[in-house]
Amino acid sequence: MTHGTMRLGAFFYATGHHVAGWRHPSSEADGGLVLDRYVGWAKRAEAAKFDLIFLEDGTGIRDADLRSSERTARSAHFEPVTLLSALAAVTSRIGLVATTSTSFNEPYNVARRFASLDHLSGGRAGWNLVTSATDLEAANFGNDTIARHADRYERAEEFVDVVLGLWNTWDDDAVVIDKASGQFSKPDGFRTLDHKGKHFEVRGPLNIARTPQGQPVLVQAGSSGPGRDLAARTAEIVFTANQTLDEAVDFYRDLKERMARFGRAPDDLKIMPGLFPVVGRTEAEAREKFEELQALIDPVVGLALLSRMVGHDLSAHDPDGPVPELPETEGGKSRQQLMLDLARREGLSLRQLYLRIAGARGHSQIVGTPAQIVDEMEARFRAGGADGFNIMPPTLPGGLDDFIELVLPELRRRGLFRTEYEGRTLRSHLGSRPPAGYGPGRRIAG
Repeated sequence: MTHGTMRLGAFFYATGHHVAGWRHPSSEADGGLVLDRYVGWAKRAEAAKFDLIFLEDGTGIRDADLRSSERTARSAHFEPVTLLSALAAVTSRIGLVATTSTSFNEPYNVARRFASLDHLSGGRAGWNLVTSATDLEAANFGNDTIARHADRYERAEEFVDVVLGLWNTWDDDAVVIDKASGQFSKPDGFRTLDHKGKHFEVRGPLNIARTPQGQPVLVQAGSSGPGRDLAARTAEIVFTANQTLDEAVDFYRDLKERMARFGRAPDDLKIMPGLFPVVGRTEAEAREKFEELQALIDPVVGLALLSRMVGHDLSAHDPDGPVPELPETEGGKSRQQLMLDLARREGLSLRQLYLRIAGARGHSQIVGTPAQIVDEMEARFRAGGADGFNIMPPTLPGGLDDFIELVLPELRRRGLFRTEYEGRTLRSHLGSRPPAGYGPGRRIAG
């Protein structure tokens, strides 16, 4: 049983998480293109004492069919580290987590980028490691298809070791800035890395000093076997999607048990499943809000979303027919399996399935009153299925405002969420330590 208080992320997905959210009156439809929108959302989340802001990302447009892309606000949005660097200047406490792929970047650039964000924000940066999953992304980097799942994770394992190594090429006290002696940094305060591996050769050192947190917080979202092993070894936060309480408890137990093989304590990693809440003061009001969103879904967009989730083009299939048998994808394996399991368990047609995932995309979806939503959050938290949640507002800012105004007071009434920040860094909010075994002189700032 989990005790204490929950960790909460504010997952900003441009105009909101519902695929038709941009069309709803409670959404700022230009949110993916206007900095001031994100500034407003970030300030709301920080005032509410969320642990972090989370930004997903992909290295290409999401749908090959431009007919669907031109009917969704998700075809245009900021690069996340650039955006969070701007938000660092207008916030002071909330964590800032950005997604960056190991498949289409180089370790040195990623290490430098997130170390810079950690310095700019005073110790609030986090890197969400993904391996990418679509051929559309690969096509922007000279490849017709995405690399095999196993190969992507092999590269990711080495990639993260290089990044961690680079972050640790500087001692905590390396920078002395002594004008009189002419010594900017102490002798031997930083060193080369000299990494030579299968995928990378990196000399180092990093050309930015050790960061306020010692190193940025490592975040992982993969739930496949290789993804779980990588998370158990390196991650401090895991975002995941679980449909049922039993699935959540099994995932939580498995991942925490894997950590022991790497000399890590279970509390060094926080598991925060996605949660898509549609909140009303009454259950009828919540249902009405949800149906308003569902009515705005363009069938072309809905079917394209489902195709992306399962890794296969479904446009030639009858939307009112059953979900076909599909071969295993080399894309996101855990998400494909989650979709297929949901369809089979509930006997859903393609249309029913895309309507079902149009907001949460396989994450937990709760439509109800504040008490009903908190009941489910508390049940999963107490049963050992989550350390907190990554909140996915259906629209922005409307869905975020609903959660802050209606759900947070109920969480606080039950003693499940903080009323004030206790520290100033993301790692202090989490109450966790950096992964063990990397480099000398690590510090943990508060």
